[in-house]
Amino acid sequence: MSIFLDTGVLVAFANPEDANDRAGVDIMRGVADRRWGDTYTSDYVLDEAVTVTRRRTRRPERAIHVGRLILGSAEMGWTMGLLFVSPRVFLKSWALFARLSSRGLSFTDCTSICLAQEARLDAIASFDSGFDGLVARVAGTQGPA
Repeated sequence: MSIFLDTGVLVAFANPEDANDRAGVDIMRGVADRRWGDTYTSDYVLDEAVTVTRRRTRRPERAIHVGRLILGSAEMGWTMGLLFVSPRVFLKSWALFARLSSRGLSFTDCTSICLAQEARLDAIASFDSGFDGLVARVAGTQGPA
């Protein structure tokens, strides 16, 4: 089994003020315990997660912590897979965005769907219900997805 981490999970984990903080912590514990096997995210999610964390918390050290979670460091003891948006995935994502943007999905969400499908991942950990019906979703302790 394998899982893709969405931006919201990483931001919630890094920000105790976030409405989904408890669920973010639960999901990240599951990641550390390998509840879903291998964990992946993308270069686009890294960009979005460190930027949003920095902006919402106004604490650069929390944004750096998120980057280290993704990229790995000795303090974490593990690394997650980092998937990169290729030109082909970019164009596929654009087509998906153009077709599904009315669902509230961002372009980054569309790249996540395409990357998760391409890598044959089992689910996306996200609080965003826009993924529902497109990919399996794990939402943590704040209710079923």
